[in-house]
Amino acid sequence: MTTNKEVFKNLPAVDKLLCLPEVRLLIDNYGKELVIFSIRNTIELFRTAIHKGSQPPTHNQILDKINSLINLCGNRSLKRVINTTGIIIHTNLGRSPFGESMINDSIETLKGYNNLEFNLETANRGNRNDHASDLLKFLTGAEDILIVNNNAAAVMMILRTFAKNKEVIVSRGELIEIGGSFRVPEIMAASDCKMVEVGTTNKTNLEDYKKAITKKTGILFKAHKSNYVIKGFTKEVELKELSDLGKQHNIPVLYDLGSGLLRKNNNKLLKDEPDVRKSLESGVDLLCFSGDKLLGGPQAGIIAGKKAYIDKLKKEPMLRALRVCKLTLAFLETACMYYLNERDLNEKNLTYKTFNRKPEEIKKIAEILKTELDKNGISTEIVKSTGQCGGGTLPDAEIESYSVMIKKASSNKIRSEYAEKMFSGFLSHPQPILAILKKGNIYFDVLTIYEKDIEELVKIIIEVINKTK
Repeated sequence: MTTNKEVFKNLPAVDKLLCLPEVRLLIDNYGKELVIFSIRNTIELFRTAIHKGSQPPTHNQILDKINSLINLCGNRSLKRVINTTGIIIHTNLGRSPFGESMINDSIETLKGYNNLEFNLETANRGNRNDHASDLLKFLTGAEDILIVNNNAAAVMMILRTFAKNKEVIVSRGELIEIGGSFRVPEIMAASDCKMVEVGTTNKTNLEDYKKAITKKTGILFKAHKSNYVIKGFTKEVELKELSDLGKQHNIPVLYDLGSGLLRKNNNKLLKDEPDVRKSLESGVDLLCFSGDKLLGGPQAGIIAGKKAYIDKLKKEPMLRALRVCKLTLAFLETACMYYLNERDLNEKNLTYKTFNRKPEEIKKIAEILKTELDKNGISTEIVKSTGQCGGGTLPDAEIESYSVMIKKASSNKIRSEYAEKMFSGFLSHPQPILAILKKGNIYFDVLTIYEKDIEELVKIIIEVINKTK
């Protein structure tokens, strides 16, 4: 009877594996140190598996595992993904997409060195908080601006600065969750505030806030319901009403706008969405929003409002932990500069360019994609679809779009299994595609792709389908 000890002896030694032609090629590509690390971990993984009762690995299984471990370290984990979901601001795909213009217009600033914390006028140390600040003050009408690494951080920093160990009054209808761990009650708890809920889920009156104010009240808090809608028998307190109440009691008012629409434009998708400039005109003391949603820029939390409050935030030690890097500032400044010219905004900001696509343009892309796939023997069908803004914004908005569906004549069960394999194949391709898998069919919604993407898309689809057969 073979013992585990004897089996362990049959596992190849590190030196023996290093002599294999396949492994020598890996050393040429990735370096000896990473290859040895992967070999040792592979042997240890199989030793553990054998100890638990698994069969000894084959030669190919050992090489496959070594390759797999090397790829985890030696290849990029963060990859470009072709988005064919029809969701423009896709939370799981980096939110607002960067177009070539955004990248090219930002890259000059990022080559070599820059004046991140150097004042070119005085030749002394500068402050990174000054970058993009004047531009954002102009665009929003705010007295002052502070930029941190995301909107959740912005909310937390404001709460800790002005309401630590105090009460924060908020409507029950605005206890939002934006995804992940961003829930208003949890953010307040983490900020050492006591949350005081007023009103009901569907109706909150100004009187509800008035009754809840005490000597311990630190902030009156209002949150924009950016990713859901409450309809019917509803009422919420207008921002101006809440701002006026705050002034009467000398209590700061914070508005978490979240979605970050800087200003209205002619796009009908945005007609009912509150924007930063108009919200600040209500007299609110502090307002915060994301940089990577409707603004169309990088991840950032932008705090806009009264200078006296922003000045206090700038002195908080917590700011150093939440500060942004040169990449964020370069891309944010570029994104904001496009707002100076409507044409630039609609052409160079990929989020707005996609918002403004006409149905006939989208259909034309679907027809081109279908034609190219049909040429290569892949049977397809164009179907009407509904795109989304995504990113926790404009929950009611529907965007007329078209999808190309791959047709596969077979039983429902076989078709479903085939579609699932294809879907996985698109994701595991060196250039991943996120398609739509629905009821045993694969769809490519073309709202989020352009004509220049089709050649690459078709090539990948053909490769995956050939491997899936």
